[in-house]
Amino acid sequence: MQFFQKAVKDELTAVNDLILAQLESNVGLVENIGHYSVDAGGKRLRPVVVLLSSLANGYEGSDHLRMAAVIEFIHTATLLHDDVVDVSSLRRGRQTANEHWGNAPSVLVGDFLYSRAFQVLVGIANLPIMGVMADATNVISEGEVQQMANAGNSNLTEDIYRQVIYRKTAKLFEASAQAGACLANGDENSMVVYGRHLGMAFQIVDDVLDYSGDILVTGKNIGDDLAEGKMTLPLIYARDVGTNSESQLIKEAVSMKNSTNFDSILKIVNRTGGLDYSLECARNEVELAKCALDSIPDNSYKETMLNLADFSLSRIS
Repeated sequence: MQFFQKAVKDELTAVNDLILAQLESNVGLVENIGHYSVDAGGKRLRPVVVLLSSLANGYEGSDHLRMAAVIEFIHTATLLHDDVVDVSSLRRGRQTANEHWGNAPSVLVGDFLYSRAFQVLVGIANLPIMGVMADATNVISEGEVQQMANAGNSNLTEDIYRQVIYRKTAKLFEASAQAGACLANGDENSMVVYGRHLGMAFQIVDDVLDYSGDILVTGKNIGDDLAEGKMTLPLIYARDVGTNSESQLIKEAVSMKNSTNFDSILKIVNRTGGLDYSLECARNEVELAKCALDSIPDNSYKETMLNLADFSLSRIS
């Protein structure tokens, strides 16, 4: 158990129980895929952010448990849809749901989890939070479409890359932190900034790990991003500062969605400093996330949030 999970151990246990209870369905396949996906060994990072944000802002109720479950359902739904779009076969070290059951069941169960999330959200009966989550799911969907539309685009800029990862990844972190503060009538603005930059840092590090990680740690195949034609930050930097022949090799691999030359491209990414540049960008995001908490009174939950930001970088060995 990670330190951030220990900080909200009892709350997280209650959230997990709530998630399992809410997965009940009269349709067996819904329960099977739902349990398979939710129990896949994730760290529950986004629900933890909800819990920490609410408690750091002095919340004393119980709706933060339901809010954390809502966030996890939405996150799991996006993963189910993501794996179908990306034709992924491995996540968190095991077969994806689409690889095991097929694309159609995975998409439909993802839809079920989305709808179940909003059923639970209605029970919280907080209109501002419903607005936060409605906006978040819309932005996340835009991010998914934007990433799909840019697959194979070897001319993608860093600015567009940042737009995509904000929408696709950071927005849910942002909404998680904001919802927790909203429940507590706390400092929403600070939590929005914290969540946004925390999410950006996590995604940039994930993109670095696709070129430097261990499958046993990442739980996914190394080089998947290149095979899917994703122009991530390490590649963008290597393309822009590499030699003409190096840039051309990268562009061709991305355009063709072909990872045959992965080893050669990895050498280019390392030689040009693509990984170092990306990690420096991630460090900047972490510092921005931590600075956002300056206005929050000191307490153990705030301390855990600061450490969680640092944790995003610690995944790089």
